[in-house]
Amino acid sequence: MPRKAWFALVAVLVTVSLLALMLGATSVAPGDVWRALVGGGTDDATRAIVRTVRLPRVALALLVGGALGMSGSVMQATLRNGLAEPYLLGVSGGAAVGAVLAVAMGVSAPALIALAAFGGALLAVAGVLALTRAAGTRGDTRLLLMAGVVVGAFANAVIMVMMATATPDITRNALWWMMGSVAGAGWRDVVLLTATLGGVGLLLGHRARELDVLALGGDTAESLGVDVVRAARRFFILASLLAATTVAVAGLVGFVGLMVPHLARALTSGRARATLLASALGGASLVVAADLAARTVRAPSELPLGAVTALLGVPFFLWRLREGR
Repeated sequence: MPRKAWFALVAVLVTVSLLALMLGATSVAPGDVWRALVGGGTDDATRAIVRTVRLPRVALALLVGGALGMSGSVMQATLRNGLAEPYLLGVSGGAAVGAVLAVAMGVSAPALIALAAFGGALLAVAGVLALTRAAGTRGDTRLLLMAGVVVGAFANAVIMVMMATATPDITRNALWWMMGSVAGAGWRDVVLLTATLGGVGLLLGHRARELDVLALGGDTAESLGVDVVRAARRFFILASLLAATTVAVAGLVGFVGLMVPHLARALTSGRARATLLASALGGASLVVAADLAARTVRAPSELPLGAVTALLGVPFFLWRLREGR
């Protein structure tokens, strides 16, 4: 990948992050943003806006986008399908069931809701893998996709049953979480996602050569000594872990993992390691920009983050369908 392309990705990320720190219900000048970040001379109100309100939000949006971009890149490379995305294996449905169940039980602590969502996402992925194993065709990606659809449909049915008997307050809170948001970002969420993204990112970088081999096709990969079924399962679990953590801390933010890998592959030579890093940078920029739009387009009201990314993602999905026809 040319250095200019890497420089452009980093420059875009820095620019949108700076704009996100500057703009909002109260605008802050670039110089004041810098002084607030380094602890220089500025008033207490500006320092609180930048360091307490906006900085953790921008940091979480950056990490959510990076994790979803990387997760989508892994899913598309493993399945050799440009329309694959991070929520494919029932991650979103399982996480939503866990979070809605926690809210319905009266849980209000964000950390506990995030933990319930994370557990639900992991159970959904385990269910999908168990279904494919029970069918005896673990290497069939079509069966894996069908299992993901079934688990997702079951999760949606469970959510509808719970919300049909829930109070209006519980229903409203559950719906807002399902639409995605980083408005309640805290440093605990940032640390959790940083640890997950760092650990999984290192593993994926170490295993990137296997992704390159899988992209050649199952038969070719087998002839080169790669256990296709085991490698694919490993990548599915790592990608789902990334997606599950983002859902736990920010709700459902769709289409990021679908759109960004296409841009990354266009900029890189197609090698997995470079594509993963480019997807992380591109996803981070996209989610930070989408969150900035969500809180400024109709200020002081705020749009759901997932709705903003969907407004971008649906036309992109239709375009990809048309191109791949």
